Amino acid sequence: MAAAVAAFRHLSLALGAAVAALGSLLFIAWKVYFRDADDSCVGWRSRWERQLEAELRACNARKEAEQPHYCEYQILVLGLDGAGKSTILHYVCSPEAKKHIAPTQGFSSVQLQASGLQMDLLEVGGSQNLRFYWNQYLSKAHILVFVVDSADGSRLHVARQELHCLLAEDPQLPLIVLANKQDKSDALSVAELREELALHNLDSQRTFFLLPTSATYAGLTTANSVLHLKHLLVNILAHSSKMDSL
Repeated sequence: MAAAVAAFRHLSLALGAAVAALGSLLFIAWKVYFRDADDSCVGWRSRWERQLEAELRACNARKEAEQPHYCEYQILVLGLDGAGKSTILHYVCSPEAKKHIAPTQGFSSVQLQASGLQMDLLEVGGSQNLRFYWNQYLSKAHILVFVVDSADGSRLHVARQELHCLLAEDPQLPLIVLANKQDKSDALSVAELREELALHNLDSQRTFFLLPTSATYAGLTTANSVLHLKHLLVNILAHSSKMDSL
């Protein structure tokens, strides 16, 4: 009987030791498994965060690339008083039709944005006392727009003289002459104005355009004239920018 009890005690001790050893092994395996799992989770989260940051950077770069980068240019708009400078500027920058637009008594400036270009159109009044200031604005101008009243035959010689004085100051400045008020019955044609203003004598190296315009109240010809002028300004400036970058 005593021998049986002793044998049972030895068996119990052996089983206890075996269970303890198995428990230790299971604990070690559990720690190793979940440590690896945690490390894997952290590694996956880190990779996901890095990928997200890269995608956000790429998205921001695309947005910046899509944003228009405006370049600022100054368009100098001159001409004798009554030529229609203020009316043309109004219709270039505003779709709103007005029956009467007051002439500029001094200086006027409007902004136009088109095709990624920002243009400041500066008009200086055309009365005799203001013409003295015209050439002072040439140095900052990228284009000279000279407006002529096609029906004002009695003052065309004055317009010609003033225009050629300006051109002598800057031989390289691009020029757009607007033969305005073409809707009037007594208006000279574009070909006649070319002769009257001696535009055939201009240097062949100068960028030059003679454009018929008719800025009247809510007229279809007004919309067409304004559209042509906008396209012409954009094309000249875009070409000039491209040449400067070469």
